[in-house]
Amino acid sequence: MLSSRFRGFGVVDNEQNSWAFNYFNYFTEVEEHFQRARGTGLFLLSPLDWALVESWKNAGVPLEAVLRGIDEAFARWRSRKSKTRMINSLAYCAQEVLSQAHAMASSSTPEQRKTTRTAAPFELDELRTWLFNNAGTLRAAGTHYEEIAAAVERLANEVEVHFQDLEEMERRLTALEDKMVAIARSRQSEEELVEARRELDRQLGPYRGKMTADQLAMLEKQFLQRRLLETLGLPRLSLFYMR
Repeated sequence: MLSSRFRGFGVVDNEQNSWAFNYFNYFTEVEEHFQRARGTGLFLLSPLDWALVESWKNAGVPLEAVLRGIDEAFARWRSRKSKTRMINSLAYCAQEVLSQAHAMASSSTPEQRKTTRTAAPFELDELRTWLFNNAGTLRAAGTHYEEIAAAVERLANEVEVHFQDLEEMERRLTALEDKMVAIARSRQSEEELVEARRELDRQLGPYRGKMTADQLAMLEKQFLQRRLLETLGLPRLSLFYMR
């Protein structure tokens, strides 16, 4: 189902299930498609790009809409008589991605909106190991995260049960990640936050005019959160990051 947060992008909510759009490989698919469209396989996405992809995923933007939007943005760029610079960020494609999401939301049929599940691209033992590793990383980060570490460890110990319903497990892990982020933010100094915003402004500056206020707010949130967790060495708990 498209997240209610998607309404901030101005897209009509419907019953499409994000798990039917290759949930687990969302990052990889977007990165590889952008590289192919750009014609430079070794091009690496920036922290801003990753935050943008994450904001699309969290908002329930279908993977297919992102891939179509990338293609449309490059097609428009190539049709220009004057090309002053190469497309160096996914942010350039933001408007086309959302246009494609609008089109898909309005044209989908009831049959296409049926809830479906996608098979996980990992084995049960891989999931168990990943959960135990995350619990260990949380404990190493300090006593502030002990409660969350214990909860992740319980999930690892009961992984056979949870593997039968990964969507429900994802809800639990997302809730734990939200708690972890809240703790991390409460311990962030003013100077650290100011420096993170400086970096955000440096990367986002050229693209602010291409996004709405709602889009910018979501992107800023994802960028700052991602940077905070990376700085502290904290793990991402969502199954989305088992890629």
